[in-house]
Amino acid sequence: MIITVASGKGGTGKTTVATNLAVALHAEGKDVQYVDCDVEAPNGHIFMKPEITERVAVKLESPRVDAEKCTGCGQCGEVCQFSAIVCINKKVLTFLELCHACGACGLICPEKAITEALRDIGVVEIGDSNGVDFIHGKLNIGEPIAPKIISEIKKRIDPRKIVVMDSPPGSSCPAIEAMKDSDSVLLVAEPTPFGLNDLEITYEVVKELDTPCFLAINKADIGDDRVRKFAESKELPIVLEVPHDRRIAECYSGGGLIVDALPDYRERFLEAFEKIGLTGKGQEGVESCQKKSS
Repeated sequence: MIITVASGKGGTGKTTVATNLAVALHAEGKDVQYVDCDVEAPNGHIFMKPEITERVAVKLESPRVDAEKCTGCGQCGEVCQFSAIVCINKKVLTFLELCHACGACGLICPEKAITEALRDIGVVEIGDSNGVDFIHGKLNIGEPIAPKIISEIKKRIDPRKIVVMDSPPGSSCPAIEAMKDSDSVLLVAEPTPFGLNDLEITYEVVKELDTPCFLAINKADIGDDRVRKFAESKELPIVLEVPHDRRIAECYSGGGLIVDALPDYRERFLEAFEKIGLTGKGQEGVESCQKKSS
């Protein structure tokens, strides 16, 4: 079962929900993977404190032009959708930071002057956090292709376990790459005008993916009731509410987990999981996970 924890923007409490949910489930004796796909700014490790046992470099294919073979026909630039390769005055220029590694330029080149070279764009790290399987990725600074690392992370998902996936914030390609193929998406929002705006956008993306969607409200006792009214209008189940509690803020600031520092909160996360698992693909995911582990 894959539960992706997502949000319309950073700073809503997405990682707080994801890490505490994973640890709460493990404390109940469940096999859990925590997967951090927020590869541009991963911070789940701050709270999970894993022991990293394996590092895998992620490489991306990029065009390399043989100037002796190139005739400057310009077909490579015409086929590139991202302007990563252009031909000016019969000289080919490449802009690797724009390249999406589709390979079209090499396929269309009539002189076979373009080949593929590999470059490192980041790393996937695998380890253990007190019995919870831990996986996260790090995109190298300046590299734009986060979905490549996210797809490499997802190859290492164990379908026999309950997977809690920490998605990149927003609704762009990295977030969609993380959310697709999930059994359920748990959106995290704050009850503020900004929180509502971002929730509305991300909710529409999840519906396009045809994935069961749930809501966790962080700092639930501040702001106004517009997020709740939106959830009600969309029949979006609210499965978790975390209050604006100074003790939680102190715990978070120190890199701690709510369910460890304040054990009373553990039941809230477990109840959220039960509510998710009783609905749609969530239930199918639970049953599938149970069959594969038996």
